[in-house]
Amino acid sequence: MEIANPIYDAVFKYLMEDTRAAKTFISYLTGYEVESLEFKPTEYRVDNVGERNFTICRMDFAAKVKTNEGSKLILIEIQKAKYSTDIMRFRRYLGGQYSNPENCIETTEVINGKEVTRKVAESILTIYFLGHRIEHSNVPVIRVKRSIIDVATNEELEGKSEFIESLTHESVIVQIPALKGHRRSKLEILLSFFDQNLSVDGSKHTLLINDEEIPEEFKFIYRRLAMANAQRELKESMNIEDEILEELNQKERLIAHLGERTKKAEEDKLKEAKARKKAEEEKKRAEEDKLKEAKARKKAEEDKLKEAKARKKAEEEKLKEAKAREKAEEEKLKEAKAREKAEEEIKRAEEEKKKMIELLRAAGITEDEIREKLNND
Repeated sequence: MEIANPIYDAVFKYLMEDTRAAKTFISYLTGYEVESLEFKPTEYRVDNVGERNFTICRMDFAAKVKTNEGSKLILIEIQKAKYSTDIMRFRRYLGGQYSNPENCIETTEVINGKEVTRKVAESILTIYFLGHRIEHSNVPVIRVKRSIIDVATNEELEGKSEFIESLTHESVIVQIPALKGHRRSKLEILLSFFDQNLSVDGSKHTLLINDEEIPEEFKFIYRRLAMANAQRELKESMNIEDEILEELNQKERLIAHLGERTKKAEEDKLKEAKARKKAEEEKKRAEEDKLKEAKARKKAEEDKLKEAKARKKAEEEKLKEAKAREKAEEEKLKEAKAREKAEEEIKRAEEEKKKMIELLRAAGITEDEIREKLNND
């Protein structure tokens, strides 16, 4: 038989407004036996989605569970599609629940023999029905639990702390796309009402359920969803939700497209900046190379000039040495001429002396007189 698809907000709200159905889902999802349930529907309206106002239905329950933990505030949200703003929206909503003074319970304590009543923040447990997979894994149901650990010993601590209970919370995450073919437990059988692979002829509004496979304890849920499928008002709400979701998808695609364009523009701008930087670096390198070449040429010219000066100085030194040798040779020549002249004069004197001796002898002068005369001269 066909049932209304509970992934739609209107159908989900209709289903969970039934206290028995809400208690069943919460009990199986949390593992707690729910003794009583106070229903607090919370609706937030998102304005200006196209030309419409879109109501997001979140369902809050104050559940009294049969454990030593006492009352818990159960927050349930169903989210069909994945949008870039989801996580921040969830955080804002969750933050509002933490700061809401109504989410407290009164407790009585005996202090100094007197009963004192004070408000204590309710412990929060969140349940998310997601129409998309998260990155962590592909299992249908994920439970996020708190562990209170002694960091030094890595041992888990027993007992309960108001501080920890008030400021941290557990979560249950249902990944609806991962429900396909999973019927391993009563919880997975219960969640099969959300299995989108059971849609009728591609219609998103209805699912085809084999009632023979449904345990007796869950058949009242089956009947309620079958009743929802027959209600025109709910069908119209699903149509409107489809239209609004498509508008949201279009906006998301537009944002993604604009984001890609912006990203591409930024990448192009970055490439241009890198190209300019590279061109400037190459220009700087070229100028540095040019300056190096100019310095090298200048140094070569200076070295060439030094070599020319050295050659000139060597030539001047060589010329000086040649002149010195020439002068020495001239002096030597003068000395030789002087010696030659002296020798000639001595020879001439000897010859004149010899002639004079011969004349004196011819004149009959004695040898003694000749020697005396020569000594006197």
